[in-house]
Amino acid sequence: MKVVIPAPWLGFIIGTRAALAFGVGLLLADRIPRDRRRTLGLALVAFGAVSTIPAARAVFGHRVRDPEAHAALTPAM
Repeated sequence: MKVVIPAPWLGFIIGTRAALAFGVGLLLADRIPRDRRRTLGLALVAFGAVSTIPAARAVFGHRVRDPEAHAALTPAM
């Protein structure tokens, strides 16, 4: 089974995963003042977590079977 994801959805998925990872990184880092780092890190983690549902739907909603196998099952007209 293949997953076919349109380019805009792929960008959305990559961007939201990057925001989640960057937020976790900020929460673990020590270079930014604690209160600013915590606020920004928690906001990015929350955004990444909330966006997981639409991202998962995009991936699992665009699964297709092998086109050659599908063509073999479709009756010719």
